[in-house]
Amino acid sequence: MRFMDINLQKKFAAGLSIFSNAAIIILKLIAGFLSGSISIISEAIHSLSDMLASVLTFFSVTRASEPADKEHPFGHARYEDMSGFIEGVLILFAAFFIIFEAGKKLLFGQHIDFEPVLGIYVMLFAVVANFAVSSYLFKIAKKSQSIALLADAEHLRTDIYSSFGVLLGLVLIKITGIQILDPLIALLVAVFILKTGFSITKTAWNNLLDSSLPEKDVQLIEKVVTDFKDKGVLKYKDIKSRQVGAHKIIEMVLIFPSEMTILACHNLCDEVEEKLEHALGNTVVVIHAEPDCAKVIEKV
Repeated sequence: MRFMDINLQKKFAAGLSIFSNAAIIILKLIAGFLSGSISIISEAIHSLSDMLASVLTFFSVTRASEPADKEHPFGHARYEDMSGFIEGVLILFAAFFIIFEAGKKLLFGQHIDFEPVLGIYVMLFAVVANFAVSSYLFKIAKKSQSIALLADAEHLRTDIYSSFGVLLGLVLIKITGIQILDPLIALLVAVFILKTGFSITKTAWNNLLDSSLPEKDVQLIEKVVTDFKDKGVLKYKDIKSRQVGAHKIIEMVLIFPSEMTILACHNLCDEVEEKLEHALGNTVVVIHAEPDCAKVIEKV
């Protein structure tokens, strides 16, 4: 895998997520309908949202890796942000559906006695499988700085916790015979899913609206530029930043001595860009160079 191009690794990770989700959905649906357990069925619905999200992720990382063209001169990285936003919405939809079904069970007393053994084995398999796949997705997402893969990994991580919660509940039902635990567990799963859904949706939405990079990244940008004062950068201004897919877009104005040549300014700007790439990773830096005497002609 280490010899594989990063875009191929992203596609492989997204494809692996689709395959694992498909297998887990089938197993959960079988166990849920055979037993009549709302907590297992809610987990199947949760995994179905994971499946749809994985398909979106595969599509987005495939399109986002395409080079810029005439119609998209800035590339296709926005596909990842849009995918992340849709995934977050799917997570929220799944959570509200689970709340509805579990609430109906609690309010109207639709409790069905069931044998939880099959569900216990299925949930145990889901926990192990999703842990392995999500760990790999997190690794590739961090390496490629892909918001779509990160959202998919977060998606699967919620499935680990929720599947483990359902697993624990089924074990308790097996031991105690208290069937009302089934919809109560489903509600707890839904609350956890809601939190993750809101977090993913907010991050992707901020990226789509060109929100600034996190404060720690902005401070790092300022520190990198400040370190070049001894080399000729007198000061900086108008630093703007945003996240587009896996890319951090940075724009700034650097002030140079008026006697410095264009070539010297250009070489220094290249050094700044290289240092920012090393510090932040996957950056696109646009620098406007101004002489220190430019203030006399600045726009008011």
